Amino acid sequence: MKKLWLSILTVAVLSMGVFGSVSAEPAVNEDVELTEEQKSEMAAMQKEVLEKEKEIIQKYVEYGVFSQEKGEKIIGHLDKHYEKLEENGFIPKWDKKHKRSHGDKDVDDENDEEDDNMDENEY
Repeated sequence: MKKLWLSILTVAVLSMGVFGSVSAEPAVNEDVELTEEQKSEMAAMQKEVLEKEKEIIQKYVEYGVFSQEKGEKIIGHLDKHYEKLEENGFIPKWDKKHKRSHGDKDVDDENDEEDDNMDENEY
């Protein structure tokens, strides 16, 4: 009987963890508008992180982990990401994903696919 109650309690606790993490609320509150001071602070912090990431990529190129071309491509991607953050007032847009089926490809989409693959494999 003790084992039965222990099993039920274990299932209940584990279920709370699984169902508790599901939320209808978006991960980012996009209704917030940062003040100019907040934007400046976020810009400085993001710029600092961007420069550090670029240094890391350059080290990987130096050590031969990435080719020069691959390093430049990753750095370009990081720069685009920073520009997007800047355009969005330093409010991240993490909930927006590409919603397109794999059958909707045309010739122009080949470059997008390369960028998508780089996102998955860049680190």
